[in-house]
Amino acid sequence: MEDKIKQVAEAPSLALHQTIDTSQKLAGQIGKEKHIKGARNYWHMLGPGLTTGAADDDPSGIATYSQTGSQYGFQLLWLSAFTFPLMAIVQEMCARIGLVTGRGLAGNIRLHYPKKILYLSAFLLFLANTLNIGADLGAMAKAVQLLLPHLSFTFLIIAFALVSLYLQIFIAYARYAKYLKWLALVLLAYIFSAFSLHLDWGMLARHAVIPSLTLSKGQIFLVCAILGTTISPYLFFWQTAQEVEEMIMRGKTSLLLREGTTKKEVKKMRTDVWSGMFLSNLVMFFIIATTAATLFSHGITNIVTSEQAARALRPIAGENAYLLFALGIIGTGLLAIPVLAGSASYAISESLKWPHGLYRKLKAAPSFYGMIIISTLIGLGMNFLGIDPIKALIYSAVANGLIAPVVLVLIVKLSSNKKIMGDWANGPLREALGWYVVILMSVVGLAAIYSIF
Repeated sequence: MEDKIKQVAEAPSLALHQTIDTSQKLAGQIGKEKHIKGARNYWHMLGPGLTTGAADDDPSGIATYSQTGSQYGFQLLWLSAFTFPLMAIVQEMCARIGLVTGRGLAGNIRLHYPKKILYLSAFLLFLANTLNIGADLGAMAKAVQLLLPHLSFTFLIIAFALVSLYLQIFIAYARYAKYLKWLALVLLAYIFSAFSLHLDWGMLARHAVIPSLTLSKGQIFLVCAILGTTISPYLFFWQTAQEVEEMIMRGKTSLLLREGTTKKEVKKMRTDVWSGMFLSNLVMFFIIATTAATLFSHGITNIVTSEQAARALRPIAGENAYLLFALGIIGTGLLAIPVLAGSASYAISESLKWPHGLYRKLKAAPSFYGMIIISTLIGLGMNFLGIDPIKALIYSAVANGLIAPVVLVLIVKLSSNKKIMGDWANGPLREALGWYVVILMSVVGLAAIYSIF
C-alpha cells in the first residue's frame, strides 16, 4: 500500500523530468537544425566574393607565399593580416560599383574618364593576365608531373588550356558559377595540413601582428610580389563584372533594371566579399607558416621548382605531401585561369563596346570569347620559351603589383563620386583607406623597380 502511495506521489515528478528531458532534446534538435540552416543560408549567400578571393590564391600566389616562408621564415607572416582589410575594402568598392551602376569596371571608366586611361588600363591588364595565365598553366602541368611523370608537359598544358576554354565558352553561367564556388574549397587543404605540424601558435600570433622588415632588395621585391598577388588588378575587374552577371542571372537583363541597389543587397555583398577575402588571406597565412616551419627550418631558402615547394608538405603527410601540393596547384589553377582570361576580356570588351558576358552564347559575343581564347593561347605559347614556371609566377605577381596603382586610382575616384554612386558613395574613412592603398601600392611598386637594378 505504501509503495503504491509512493508511486502515485512520485508520478508527477517523473512526468516533469520526462517532459524536461523531452523539451531539452527537442530544443537541442531545433538548435542543431537552426545551425545547419544558418550554415546553408550562409553558403548560399556566398558567390562572386568567395570565388574572387579563392582565385587570388592562384599558383602565382601559392609560389609567392611559399617563397616568402622558405626564404624569410615567419618574418613576413604579418602581411597576411595587414593586407586582409585593405584587400577587402578595395574589392568591396569594386562590387559596390557593379551593384549601383549595373555596369562593369571598364564600362564605368569609359563613361567617366578619357579613353586613353581606359585603353592603358585594359592593355596593362591584358598583359599582366596573359603572363599570369602562362605561368599558371606551366605550374599546373609541373604539378601533374609530380604524380604522373610519364605524361608530356606539352600535352598537359594544352589539355588544361582546352579544358579551361571549354568551361568558359560552352558551360552555362549558372552551372559555371557553382563550379567555381565549389572549386574554391580546394584551398582548405593548405589550412588543414598546417594543423598536422607541431607549430608554436603563440609565436605565430606574435609574427602575425608585429611587423618586421629588413628592407633588403630581395625582400622589397618579394613584398611587392605579395601585394601584387593579393591586391591584383584582375580581381577588380572580375569582381565588378560578376556582380553584374549575378544580377542578369536573377532576371535584371537591362541596364535600367540593374541600376541602383538596396541595403539588403549591399549587406549580402559585403558578407560575401569579406568572407572571400578572409579565406584568401587565411590560406596565405598557413602557406607561409607551413613553408617557414619546414623548408626554412631545414635550410631550404629558395624555391626554384615545384618539387622543392612540395617538400613543404612532406613532413605533414609523408609521400602524400606531393599529392596535396599538386591538387592545390591544379585546383587553384583551374579556378584562376578563367578569372584571369575572363577579367581581361571584360575590360577590353567593355572598353570597345562589344557584347560581353559569360551568360551569353558564343555566337552572341564572339569578340568577348575571342579575347578569352587569344589570352589563353598566348599564355600557352609562353611555356615553350624555356621560362621556369615558378620564377614566372613570382614575376607575374610583381607585374600585378606595378599595374595595380593605375587601376586603383580610378576605383577610388569612381566609388567616391556621389553623382555616380549616390547614397552608396564612399564615406570619409573608406575613401581615406582607398587612397592609402593607392599610395602603398605605388611606393612598393617603385621600390621593386629600384630593387631590380
